[in-house]
Amino acid sequence: MSPHGTPGADIYRWVGAIAEELGVDPDLVDVEGVLDLAREVAAGVGRPAVPLTSFIAGCAVGAGVLTADGGRAAFADVAARVTASARAWSPEGPR
Repeated sequence: MSPHGTPGADIYRWVGAIAEELGVDPDLVDVEGVLDLAREVAAGVGRPAVPLTSFIAGCAVGAGVLTADGGRAAFADVAARVTASARAWSPEGPR
């Protein structure tokens, strides 16, 4: 991240490189959206939940990747649902 909280060029290079390595179209990756999702989970649940939630969200989006929009609608839906859950979370369970 840059000092101003926006992703730096390195993150885009990394996304391009790892997407190519894994056979994923880098244009499918909504960098800002994924980072926003991670921020919501970290704030609402806790930092250790971020990679696990990212993996689960990726699995959910992967199920919708064959849609006409390349999975963007699936990501938007998953991100909205995860964000709502993270905001409602408390250690005792959903608020």
